[in-house]
Amino acid sequence: MAIGAGGFVAAAFVLVLESSAVSAAEGATGVGILVVKEHGVGSPTLAQPYLDRFVAIAAEQNDWPAATGRYYNKRSAAEDFIRTSHPHYGIFSLPPFLALRAKYKLTVIGQVSVSLAGGRQYYLISKSVADLAGCKGKTLSSDHADDPRFVERVIARGSFTLADFNLIQTQRPLQTITKVIGGEAVCALVDDAQFAELAHLDGAAAVHAVWKSRELPPMVIAAFPEAPEPERKHFQEHLADLCDDEGQSACAEVGIVSLQAAGAGDYDALVAAYDK
Repeated sequence: MAIGAGGFVAAAFVLVLESSAVSAAEGATGVGILVVKEHGVGSPTLAQPYLDRFVAIAAEQNDWPAATGRYYNKRSAAEDFIRTSHPHYGIFSLPPFLALRAKYKLTVIGQVSVSLAGGRQYYLISKSVADLAGCKGKTLSSDHADDPRFVERVIARGSFTLADFNLIQTQRPLQTITKVIGGEAVCALVDDAQFAELAHLDGAAAVHAVWKSRELPPMVIAAFPEAPEPERKHFQEHLADLCDDEGQSACAEVGIVSLQAAGAGDYDALVAAYDK
């Protein structure tokens, strides 16, 4: 079953961020960057041809003499890196950002939108029922159910709880959809990247959205307390420069729609919903 090309492009971006940190001086101490992107669609294996060019631009513009970076798709592994390596910055998909922000005193400094990276909007899909009410009491597959707080407080916002369904927890994004295609689940909870894959999957013609969430903010770029104020300020002020001039085509190749400075106010509503 084929995965759309957009999934590979989205996966490339998180590796770009990882590699831009490692490339400056692999294994040396200095600026640490952590990337945590959960529930991705696609594989990063096709990303490498695009990385070297972007890495060189990022290293030059930030002028860091040494840096290390790591990419994780599980927050538990990311926390081990935080405790042992004390990174200066993190790039987070929304669920791990919300879960880790208070514990590690994260300060929002930017945001990045990546085409088909997922996590901006969520859908309930089905091929046999017409609305949310039709899903309740039925089987629901999802790989997002490992974070009930995020699902119920941020995605659903009172529309449903996971207890409203007979949950089938899946491990892979496309497995969630195939459960509906094959009739093992009546409905599925998916994000926008998974929803976009429906057009590429055999047997998915009858699968449709029966409910959708409000649109959520992009991935977060945050600073840890270890980042010195002058360094953090410079990094924040020059985030958008990474996609200027010679960096423009490099950003386009990895699917970056926008990369810009941001502050806590851009995520206040999200944090309030999560903490409610």
